[in-house]
Amino acid sequence: MNATGETPPPARLPWWKSGWLLELLIVLVLLAGFQFWRTRAVPGGPAPQFAGTLTDGSAFDLAAWRKAHPGQAQLIYFWADWCTVCKTTAGNVTAVARDHPVLSIAIQSGDRAQVSATLQAAGYRWPTLPDPQARLLRDYGLPGVPAFIVIDPQGQIAYTSLGYTSESGLRLRLWRAGQNQESPR
Repeated sequence: MNATGETPPPARLPWWKSGWLLELLIVLVLLAGFQFWRTRAVPGGPAPQFAGTLTDGSAFDLAAWRKAHPGQAQLIYFWADWCTVCKTTAGNVTAVARDHPVLSIAIQSGDRAQVSATLQAAGYRWPTLPDPQARLLRDYGLPGVPAFIVIDPQGQIAYTSLGYTSESGLRLRLWRAGQNQESPR
């Protein structure tokens, strides 16, 4: 009791003692475990090679693209025009594309003309390869979109991510992958 005869409220515990930190840690561990489980079929090692025709009509070859960006990590962004989460990640990809090599692959979103119209309507300026049958998505072992593959300067898959990914998360992965500057074997 205090001088006025009232019982003071119990002392509040600091936030780090209240269990909040433990709950946050559990959520982060669960999210990381779920992400790992969803990407379990993604091949490790060298990024699977592919080639095709971009929406602008130019030929694309992954090996040539990688050679055009020596010493840099590259981002491959798998998306679909019908995917609502893809629309929320598109701005992050656009921001990252200003500083890093980015290739987008449009999954089950139509032919080259349809994908080109989608890109133009949304104002996206990434080089994009249509994948109407999702063959490349399957080649990379990805269960859905949006998906992100970060390839290190040596052509190895450094990071795989599914679902919403922040701009800072993409930049961090690209920066870390870019640290692998070993000479090719």
